[in-house]
Amino acid sequence: MKHTYLTALILIAVVAAIAIGSQMLGIRLYDRIATNLLISLVLVVGLQTFMGNSGLLSFAHIGFMGFGAYTSAVLTIPAQMKGMALPDLYDFLKIVEVSPFLAMLAAGVVAALVAAVVAYPLMRLSDAAAVITSFALLVVLYTVMNNWSAITNGPRTLFGLPKTTDMPLAAIIAAIVIVVALLFKESRTGKLLRASREDEVAAAALGADIPRLRWRAFILAAFIAGIGGALWGHFITSFAPKAFYLKETFLIVTMLVIGGANTVTGAVAGAILITFAYEGLRGTESALNATAIGAGQVVGLTEIVLALAMIAVMIVKPGGLFPNREIGHILTRTRRKKEFSS
Repeated sequence: MKHTYLTALILIAVVAAIAIGSQMLGIRLYDRIATNLLISLVLVVGLQTFMGNSGLLSFAHIGFMGFGAYTSAVLTIPAQMKGMALPDLYDFLKIVEVSPFLAMLAAGVVAALVAAVVAYPLMRLSDAAAVITSFALLVVLYTVMNNWSAITNGPRTLFGLPKTTDMPLAAIIAAIVIVVALLFKESRTGKLLRASREDEVAAAALGADIPRLRWRAFILAAFIAGIGGALWGHFITSFAPKAFYLKETFLIVTMLVIGGANTVTGAVAGAILITFAYEGLRGTESALNATAIGAGQVVGLTEIVLALAMIAVMIVKPGGLFPNREIGHILTRTRRKKEFSS
């Protein structure tokens, strides 16, 4: 557990450094990028709680992010604006208006409840079947958001959310999520789940109820994704269902895979690295399009480079930057080696 405490302290210090550093610079663009980074960090660490411990790739969690965003929106859009923002909203919801902080918690609970209902049968699957069904679940969640006009305004943009998410709030929630993920990893459920990841047959022989273990991790990951979606919704304040589909899924999965899906440290490192790379590539793409030579010709550069980077990491270092050990354990081992050699 000492390694876990050290890892938590280091990762929280990184989150604090990002928040404090961006605010000290006093540049609005950097503040926005850093806040978006911390929201992405919440989503990536949330996905890691399931994917890293179970060993199963899941595409569905961006769908739960969307459910969280829409739940918080319905609960917080001012009553006088709901007639314009959600003209088909159910009558009993038209007068509901709660605190954004309470709505964020409700967003996590709704996402977790949906995951609990739909996911248990899927947790019996492994390997390619689990990946395919998780993608199918993403399609189902997206289709619901795209067509449930009473709650989401259909495929049209929903607006009117109060802008509640700022740098301090995003940093606090990111720190809490990191601690939760590390504690879950060291819990009995987390350890049994990782045992099933390494050898499913042996873990089952020892009495591990693998589908139930995966189900618990999936619900926790959905809960975090729902809170992350609410955070994002109250940061961007207007969005449409397409924001919770393939592009965002690819970005979050890329962050986790490059950083290292098996560790919380990898999730944090991947979120930071890919956010900076993404913003840099977007700037490069815009600069190329602004030139007389390449005007309107450079499209998709960001996605291509990130995809190639993920392929390269999978070839050179399949486990990502932090494949097996958390940063606290790495530093402790390094210190002990130095002490032993001296």
